Amino acid sequence: MNLTYQIEGGDFTRAGYVSSQIKRVLKQLSLDPQTIKRIVIALYEAEVNVVAHACRGMADIRIEPDRIVVRLEDEGPGIPDIAQAMQEGYSTASERVREMGFGAGMGLPNMKKNVDELDISSVVGQGTTITMTTFFADGKGGAQ
Repeated sequence: MNLTYQIEGGDFTRAGYVSSQIKRVLKQLSLDPQTIKRIVIALYEAEVNVVAHACRGMADIRIEPDRIVVRLEDEGPGIPDIAQAMQEGYSTASERVREMGFGAGMGLPNMKKNVDELDISSVVGQGTTITMTTFFADGKGGAQ
């Protein structure tokens, strides 16, 4: 199953929409609740990063029998130093974003903690691509 969603930068009223939709789909597929929680946390963090930092982005979610692969591509400023950005508490969020309660510098670390594989590629001035893979323990999507 493949699902694709557009994400608009700066639209905090819809931040979390994609992760909510995916949560609904994964519940319908009877995935293990802990697996759903991990995927939704990581996707939410990635989605908020697009909203907070980029002009726009796209989320492609591929659900396979043994895994879910989430790929987000954005048109934004890019990440100059990915290793630094992976440190807890490091943030380049604007003051406006921080005043709304976002930008604590936990997005990328939370993604890494909640998925089995995380790949980040970024070009300064063009954008960032994040690919997150979570494997299902039983090879059947954790179906009960």
